Amino acid sequence: MSKSPRPRALVTGASAGLGRGYARALAAEHYDLVLVARAEDRLRELAAQLSTAHGISADVVVADLATEAGIAAVAEVIRSTRIDVLIGNAGYGLKEGLLDSDPEALAAQDRVLSTAVRELALAAVPGMRARGRGGIITVSSLAAVTTMGQYAASKAAALVFTEALAGELRDEPVTVTAVLPGFVRTEFHDRLGARRPGPGWMWLDIDEVVDVSLRDARAGKVVSIPGIHYRLAANAARLVPRRLIRWGSAGFAFDRQRGEGGARGA
Repeated sequence: MSKSPRPRALVTGASAGLGRGYARALAAEHYDLVLVARAEDRLRELAAQLSTAHGISADVVVADLATEAGIAAVAEVIRSTRIDVLIGNAGYGLKEGLLDSDPEALAAQDRVLSTAVRELALAAVPGMRARGRGGIITVSSLAAVTTMGQYAASKAAALVFTEALAGELRDEPVTVTAVLPGFVRTEFHDRLGARRPGPGWMWLDIDEVVDVSLRDARAGKVVSIPGIHYRLAANAARLVPRRLIRWGSAGFAFDRQRGEGGARGA
């Protein structure tokens, strides 16, 4: 890793979607980067682009966060390297519901969406505390307030963990923020083989989510919800009876499962 005095950010799921968006935004701010994902070719292409465009150092770590070994390898990178900002973004969906999914597929998804978030954040905190600065951003989801299967359950766990960690670090110069995006124009639904639900105005661009969440994190907000319509939806979810959340979630999940396909991202 580079010994540059520039701040350094580690981004998981950096090969596509929001992870790629965070990498681009931070490189433009002259952060050195550690890019983590499974797709080595995509990572190296992105690292070369950002290094050339912004004069920063971009290192590549190929790891599968669906495995304990992959999580442990990235945690070791974090412990042995100065990481000023950690962005836990890696994630993917499953087409099938809880009862139709292979148990190992559910466990693997949970390791990516929840276990990796926890283990990597806990690996980062000691160094950040010792240096007297740092930021941790967890990309959860607005699905965390729903009951849409394992994805929602794991995202809810990531949200609660992030809020709990923020509480324990509230008197220290380390910010911890959970981001709850709604629908974002990424490859997520395409990889599921599912049509993009809802009207176009519901969908957010990657840059909007990245910009809002980085601004909120720097302002010390514990929860960031990009898009005023999604902030209203999150507030409404706290007020309506839980049975209505269950009813709406079940209908949405059934509609999604009528599509075909479903594969892990990079």
